[in-house]
Amino acid sequence: MSQLRAIASSIRVTVILWLITAIIYPLFILLVAQAPIFQYQAKGSIMVNLNNEPIGSALIGQTFTSEEYFHSRPSSVLYSQGKKAQPTGISGSSNLAPTNPELLDRVLETVNELQDQSIDPLADLIYTSGSGLDPHITVNSAMRQLPRVASARNLQPDQIYPFIIKYTKDRFLKIFGEPGVNVLKLNYALDLQEINRRQN
Repeated sequence: MSQLRAIASSIRVTVILWLITAIIYPLFILLVAQAPIFQYQAKGSIMVNLNNEPIGSALIGQTFTSEEYFHSRPSSVLYSQGKKAQPTGISGSSNLAPTNPELLDRVLETVNELQDQSIDPLADLIYTSGSGLDPHITVNSAMRQLPRVASARNLQPDQIYPFIIKYTKDRFLKIFGEPGVNVLKLNYALDLQEINRRQN
């Protein structure tokens, strides 16, 4: 009899824990995430343009190739540039070993492209981040690209420099990592400035 009571008790505990962890807690988190103050983060930090069309996620790097844009870190999967991709649809890293010839070829190709643009091949401009998702470049890398972007946009570098500072995120907890410039936010801010300039 005591054995049946123990089995019933363990089943009861299992059902209660299942209800808490599989239903109540996820629903609570979902409700919190849908609160107005968390809408942006809960939906993937998707940025939209003036037409309310998604242009990408502020959390996932994207490929920029035009001369008038700051270029991001390289991506082994071209981020969201695949045929079936949505604005943030394809992401990830390559998991290629450091000795893999394919990785070496990709790095050398990127170095040559940067040298053709008279840009020093800094580490974050030739290597992908560990996750393959990083949307940031270092301030140093942004400054190296500043003359090219300013020239392509017919601006003076000091007209763009404040935007680099504005979209630079400080070290995590002021001690971990390096300050990083969010490339999507920076490029979109420059586009908005260009739109305003044409309208005026």
